Amino acid sequence: MEEQVRRFAENPILSPKDLVPSRAGLEIACLLNPGVFRFDGKVWLLIRVAERPEQTPGVISFPVLKEGGIEIITINENDPDLKAEDARIINFKGTDYLTTLSHLRLVCSEDGIHFYQPEGYPLLQGEGENEVFGIEDCRVAQIGETYYLTYTAVSAHGVGVGLRTTKDWKIFEKHGMIIAPHNKDCAIFEEKINGKFYALHRPSSVGLGGHYIWLAESPDGIHWGNHKCIVKTRKHQWDSARVGAGAAPIKTDQGWLEIYHGANADHQYCLGAFLMDLNDPSIVIAQTDEPIMKPTTDYELNGFFGEVVFTNGHIINGDALTIYYGAADEFVCGGRVSISEILNALKPV
Repeated sequence: MEEQVRRFAENPILSPKDLVPSRAGLEIACLLNPGVFRFDGKVWLLIRVAERPEQTPGVISFPVLKEGGIEIITINENDPDLKAEDARIINFKGTDYLTTLSHLRLVCSEDGIHFYQPEGYPLLQGEGENEVFGIEDCRVAQIGETYYLTYTAVSAHGVGVGLRTTKDWKIFEKHGMIIAPHNKDCAIFEEKINGKFYALHRPSSVGLGGHYIWLAESPDGIHWGNHKCIVKTRKHQWDSARVGAGAAPIKTDQGWLEIYHGANADHQYCLGAFLMDLNDPSIVIAQTDEPIMKPTTDYELNGFFGEVVFTNGHIINGDALTIYYGAADEFVCGGRVSISEILNALKPV
């Protein structure tokens, strides 16, 4: 099957050089995986901005959040207690650290292609002991006048799901960690089903089980339970190593359509889709056999972490779906696809 997502000719639409670091002494290493929403007549992206100190030959330096602000830790590259084979995570004296510190930053656009950072809107940064390594990969769901921001909260305690809500994007209510580690990729449905909130999420298991997509329900959008595993990895396929939800599921006449990411053993990330029952989303009706998008362009193959296309945000306009995605863990890009085209590519489960 040919890929279905048609990339913007303007890609990448945002690169690290297009934004200013949050403070002196830091550089933006990469932009990743924006949440997407409409507000005030514009298209908005809530981008994960990953920063680090300007690197000096012979040492590795990285930031962590402390009560008094950001602290820079510097380690000699030849230190025998340092393990730094991964560009994203290092281990020093038995403790894992991220090589960058991520916050969430708002940009907006009148045409959905050319984005700028508006004045008067705050940066969303990690707060408290469960977010000292930053906050990442936010999904945005709008229910009524309230926007629900589910994001990855990172600390030495592990990786869990944090929640903040807002109505004006200037004042935020913080709800803490709503799903404990190890969990991420949480996407809330944008309407209640039979009076309940629903969300997709991804617990991880390095032993028994795997990196699968689960469904949870809630009476209030904050307290979650009745968890059910609904989509697993598939051996010898493009999504054999891990799967995770993208943005909020899309309501169609045929069911709830979810664009998800999958990765194989070589850490190549592609996008696919699956369909859930309208009245009972724990029932998966169909799924794509092949990716609807895979990394093929230079900006998807080469970057901070190459061979990656990863989405957690889109805009719907009738049958047209505009997907905003992170490429190679460094750039923000966009592409368009027909919802009916994706539905036609689904195979019954």
